Amino acid sequence: MKLLQVDTVARAREKLKKAVQAQGVKRRRVPLEEALGGILAEDVYAKEPVPGFDRSTVDGYAVRSADTAGASDSVPVFLRITGEIEMGRVPEHGILPGECMYIPTGGMIPEGADAVVMIEYCELFSETETAVCHSVPAGGNIVRAGDDVQEGEKVLTKGTRLRPQEVGLLAAVGEESVTVVKPWSVTIIATGDELITPGDRMEPGKVRNINNYGLEAIARQMGFDINGCFLLKDERGLLEETVRSAMQQSDIVAVSGGSSKGKKDETASVIGTLASEGILTQGLALKPGKPTILGYDVPTGTILLGLPGHPSAAMIVFQLLIGWLWEDLSGGKKSWPVPAELTVNVPAAPGRAVCQTVQLLRGEDGRTKAVPVFGRSGLISILTKADGYIVIPENQEGLKKGEMVEVFLI
Repeated sequence: MKLLQVDTVARAREKLKKAVQAQGVKRRRVPLEEALGGILAEDVYAKEPVPGFDRSTVDGYAVRSADTAGASDSVPVFLRITGEIEMGRVPEHGILPGECMYIPTGGMIPEGADAVVMIEYCELFSETETAVCHSVPAGGNIVRAGDDVQEGEKVLTKGTRLRPQEVGLLAAVGEESVTVVKPWSVTIIATGDELITPGDRMEPGKVRNINNYGLEAIARQMGFDINGCFLLKDERGLLEETVRSAMQQSDIVAVSGGSSKGKKDETASVIGTLASEGILTQGLALKPGKPTILGYDVPTGTILLGLPGHPSAAMIVFQLLIGWLWEDLSGGKKSWPVPAELTVNVPAAPGRAVCQTVQLLRGEDGRTKAVPVFGRSGLISILTKADGYIVIPENQEGLKKGEMVEVFLI
């Protein structure tokens, strides 16, 4: 039987990467306000220093630090006020020994000044004179030009996923737009005569369409664009027509259901027909996830993915294959697993790797515990109770209570 000649997850990944590597990933320039969540496609260098000038970090008086030496509450130093520095303007003049100028937080330090005394340590003696009751060292309460970022400095590295703080940094160095990796576009198709939508009336023998919603959510979580979701009857011609059309606009076409050996399971036939490279993988040595099919079409640059009909298996396989490939090709940071201590023995499956869902809890000893969430792959509630999964290799008999494991978050 063809389906018994399965690939390991590692082998399936290798085949998929080899097929798509020549095309790689695309890039696009986006305005800064749309950059959140994007993955940088190139290093970013500062075209200007941040800040661009010496500035005050407090409200107070710009002074020469030497003029404040020995100042205290009992023996204040009297300085002549020669003006006020306005925000966003260059000071009209500098200061000489014995002089000071009022400066707000963020104001530009005048020539001759090398420190700022906080206003709390100053008391007006007259309109043109203030008593300084606290000494301040050179550089006190000042941020120098380039203290944050030097001109020409590499501020962000290719592969960085842009969070709000990175977007803020890009604005600080004067970038209005940024080059990011273009997200993959995805079409999701669920097949099955028994499937109905969440809003349809439930009837005996019918099952609500979970996979379209779950797969769309996980694809969006990965940053992908969704081109469409379709619910189809078990008709080969309809499936082939829908997949063929989707290949013209999507980087990934994912079909859930119709990938085992049932009479109406035509996913493998359709992928074999439409993929220029034919079927790369037909069956994974994985539990759950055995009825998985992979194909690739060079002319359209489309990954064709046949997923199990069981929701938890479909979502885990999507993450194991597509999520892994995207991290690898986009250059983004890898999703590191969480180390945890297993709370019970977990059996393996002969000849197959096992994905076991787990819940993460903090033990009384302060260590992170991995508590298995057992259940059949067709039960969607299993995933809602789990924080992630562990993978038991195909050549291992199982895991024992107390072993340290790596938990991949979902």
